[in-house]
Amino acid sequence: MSKITRRQFVKRTAAVAATCTIGFPSLIRAQGLNEKLQVGFIAVGGRGGGHTGASHGAGLQCVAFAEVDKTRWNGVHGKKGWEDAAGYTDWRKVFEKHGKELDVVFVATPDHTHFAPSMTAVSMGIHCYTEKPLTWSVREAQLLAAAYAKNPKVVTQMGNQGHGGEGWRRAYEYVKAGAVGDIKEFHTWTNRPIWPQGGDRPAGSDPIPETLDWEAWIGPAQMRPYKKGVYHSFNWRGFVDFGSGALGDMACHTTDGIYAIMDPGYAATAEPIIMTAPVKDQWPAGMVVKSTYRAKGKRPGFTTYWYEGKDNDGKPFMPENPEELKVDGRKLPRTGNLVIGTKGKMLVNGDYWNSAILIPEARRKEFGRPEKLLERSPGHHKEFFMACKGEKPREFSQSNFSYSGPMTANIQLGNLCARAGKKLVLNEAGKITSDPKINDLAWREPRKGWGPMEMKV
Repeated sequence: MSKITRRQFVKRTAAVAATCTIGFPSLIRAQGLNEKLQVGFIAVGGRGGGHTGASHGAGLQCVAFAEVDKTRWNGVHGKKGWEDAAGYTDWRKVFEKHGKELDVVFVATPDHTHFAPSMTAVSMGIHCYTEKPLTWSVREAQLLAAAYAKNPKVVTQMGNQGHGGEGWRRAYEYVKAGAVGDIKEFHTWTNRPIWPQGGDRPAGSDPIPETLDWEAWIGPAQMRPYKKGVYHSFNWRGFVDFGSGALGDMACHTTDGIYAIMDPGYAATAEPIIMTAPVKDQWPAGMVVKSTYRAKGKRPGFTTYWYEGKDNDGKPFMPENPEELKVDGRKLPRTGNLVIGTKGKMLVNGDYWNSAILIPEARRKEFGRPEKLLERSPGHHKEFFMACKGEKPREFSQSNFSYSGPMTANIQLGNLCARAGKKLVLNEAGKITSDPKINDLAWREPRKGWGPMEMKV
């Protein structure tokens, strides 16, 4: 195994556009529709447990898995027929020892480790499902989108499961029916973080449990001492080294409908208009990020606002309750979207675009239900499995990396402007032009040995 340097990797990925040298699509096995897909897992705890359950229920056969915490291994070995799956703490061994056997890989590590195994899988021609956010950085998301585009037999999916739901489709149909006119603004808010943010990295260290491979947990990030309960297995989300804060954790769900409806491309600007504190070791306890998007075709440009956390007095950041709810004696839910158009407003409840309704109630009743325009999903995992088996084209897996890559890049751009502490201006290719030095923060050189793998085929 060898690490690709940043210069080599960026150069090689650019070459992909012309030569497809990064891909090995011939490795994809011809799947009979009744043949079991051979699956590997990179992390089986947390969200990984949902993927092992869905895969086992769908009849996939687990060949191998990697999980840094051996107390979680029973999530695979406890499933009937998977008792003999090879287990490792180091994800690289899954590809080294079993890469040619695998049809599908699921990646559900902490955010900072998403990119390397995902890029390795796509480059080897292995179908890949990666948890949200797709990557820890802007540039990683762009590179995965490029690799997917140049490996035409690979099926991919990001784990924003609400994309398989009804809510954003109903919202899309309202918009196309003219229910709110041209959209001017989206206001999106969340009840996260529900983990510590706004503090410093603690001093000192604790003994590493014998069941935990801390070297593999750190992976591509800078080495930090193990501290019990500080990072593993949940609170890593709040630390800049490892997580993406509330924005990275939830925006792939809560802003998903914006990207599905508007097809915006890269943001034109991103700006942290409120932050409770500058970004240091942790993401701030609360912030509001404003982004603007260019006009496209007949669609005018629009603005998005993201609200997370609480102010220094403990009040949640969220938009003002609109008059259209006040007249019905209602308030905004604790998490959701408010869509403001030239002809009206629409409220979306919940993190996953659970439902979309016109407001006030009188307007909803007056307009009625919009015409159904979009095919409904059989389910987020199921559409991925169907595409992997060849029952459907790869685009049937709708949160594929060509969709979720640019979306994740925009989301991480919100974090990037928070780290920079200022407004950023971008060109249409997603490169920062207002302060080119900030582009260096859009990428992090992986720790030696922990970047995407170059496999000898």
